[in-house]
Amino acid sequence: MTEPLNAAAAADPLAGPALAALAASLAPEITALRRDLHAHPEIRYQEERTGEAVARQLAAAGLEVRRGLAQTGLLGVLHGARPGGRCVALRADLDALPITEETGLPYASTRPGAMHACGHDGHTATLVGVARLLAALRDRFAGTVKFLFQPAEEGGHGGLRMCEAGVLADPPVDAIFALHSWPFLPAGSIGVRYGPMMAGTDTFAVDVIGQGGHAAYPHRCVDPILIACRIVDALQSIVSREVGPADSAVITVGKIAGGTAVNIIPNRARLEGTLRSLREPTRQAALASIRRIAEGVATAHRGRAEVVVTPGYPPTVNHDAATELVRAAAVATVGPERVSVLDEPSMGGEDFAYYLERVPGCMFRLGVARGPIDHEPTLHTTRFDFNDAALEPGMRVLAASALRMLADGLPDPKKKF
Repeated sequence: MTEPLNAAAAADPLAGPALAALAASLAPEITALRRDLHAHPEIRYQEERTGEAVARQLAAAGLEVRRGLAQTGLLGVLHGARPGGRCVALRADLDALPITEETGLPYASTRPGAMHACGHDGHTATLVGVARLLAALRDRFAGTVKFLFQPAEEGGHGGLRMCEAGVLADPPVDAIFALHSWPFLPAGSIGVRYGPMMAGTDTFAVDVIGQGGHAAYPHRCVDPILIACRIVDALQSIVSREVGPADSAVITVGKIAGGTAVNIIPNRARLEGTLRSLREPTRQAALASIRRIAEGVATAHRGRAEVVVTPGYPPTVNHDAATELVRAAAVATVGPERVSVLDEPSMGGEDFAYYLERVPGCMFRLGVARGPIDHEPTLHTTRFDFNDAALEPGMRVLAASALRMLADGLPDPKKKF
């Protein structure tokens, strides 16, 4: 940032007015960056142009930049000018989705079959803005800020690969924070949640092996389609009878296939589905039950089932102390009327979970709704677009959270929030 600090920023870099002034001065450029990223989406592990745009901004702000992490990810490092201090990490995701955009916007995707339909363009632009903002304040804080721009959040386990690349070490990260756009909150408002924030996202496939034959003689066959249907029905008993009423899980079979003609009983059928869970013990127990029930039902009907589980993301579980830090920072920065504690977690998934398994942290919601919630295009749809009005408050809250962490550390974990 080339603009000199204003009087408010010079007086107190941790104060809301100071961050507001700095964020406001950056907003036009960050908006332009966001729209440029939106127009040039890149799906997982192809984020070359996106990473280059981010790297240029970080380098111009005086950050150390490491590239090629987790294939197409990068890390920016900012050291405060004062000695000592903690280390805080802030994370954004770079990748788009394989969706064809239908917004008709002037900055709509120029790449058919790719679109920023989950707000990652806004996440990335916001974090670039925070990097520039904190770089302007580096002589007023101690410690280190790591800016993590990861690839492949959308199903590619990019967060895990970033962790394996060592982004949380040297120096070790004391806490990590991230935001996610949320079309179910007014633009610029903040939603926090203590504990489980998003679900684990495992998938499973069941191949049912029977014995085919003529549809007129089912008694001479073992019908895999009938067995598959019984398995689908039986799997629902896991949530209703094996998951505690105060816990949550979802089992959905979204695909089932088998057969070639109406008068033929096939040899095989296949079903595929997803498990969503909020607690690791529930996740593991439900996966074991899926296997047990599928194999047992198939055996009971003279067939056989082969079950393959593909691990997805773990549940995203916020740490209470880190969540309280974000809540307090948001209240001080954007005002209590724009901050809420969310009643329910989302059963969607997020690979920010991998970071939270390793260090304390919090992901919070950044509202992007332009009008009535019921009419707002939702995530992962062809008409979703990150609301640029949320960029400035997003920068302020994320920066304030980092500064509070550097100055004071996490609140007392024994305190009930």
